Amino acid sequence: MLGRHFHKNVQEIDVKLKIKFIPESIARLYLKSIELPVRFFTKLEIHPNFFTFLGLLLAIISAVCLCLGKFLLAGFLILIGGTFDVIDGKVARATGRGSKFGALFDSTLDRYSEVFLFFGLGFFFVRNGMYVSSLITFVALGGSMMVSYVRARSEGLGFQCKIGIMQRQERIVYLGFGSMFSGISFLKYFPIIAVIWLIAFFANLTSIQRIYFVWQQAKKGETP
Repeated sequence: MLGRHFHKNVQEIDVKLKIKFIPESIARLYLKSIELPVRFFTKLEIHPNFFTFLGLLLAIISAVCLCLGKFLLAGFLILIGGTFDVIDGKVARATGRGSKFGALFDSTLDRYSEVFLFFGLGFFFVRNGMYVSSLITFVALGGSMMVSYVRARSEGLGFQCKIGIMQRQERIVYLGFGSMFSGISFLKYFPIIAVIWLIAFFANLTSIQRIYFVWQQAKKGETP
């Protein structure tokens, strides 16, 4: 009885706070589009950790491209790396190779990937005398790390914390497309600067949103 009441409260809170930066219709279409490569990789029995590591490698290459101002290439690689990050989980489930260590490995490399990307972008801004944009980049990085930390800490305490308006998938999509559009000469750096400001604000807001979400759970039912 208490369990049903708790989960009902959680769902009510989730409906109140859930805002999507990526429309669900687009997300479903994207997930549908990668079903074929997922089946292909599953048949090859490639270990899911390979895709996790490949995602990190692409993030490092993307960071170098960002440092050098190669935004079009960087954006493309960021999106490809983000796709591999989705594929690794799907392959793990399809092959029965999902594990607690695999989840930890994936989460850890995801954090490193974001650190490389934001540092690469921040270095570009510093190198070009764009110090305010550089500062905002590191505010965005801090917010991104806190989004992940609040969820991990909350779930470790037994709360649900999967909501958020600027989660990793949103950050990667916006960074990828922001970089690609900045590679178009007449737009210059406006798209990626706008994206960094967007992430800086909404990633930190997401951290606050998640804290509020857990606080509401604690008020209405404590831990499940």
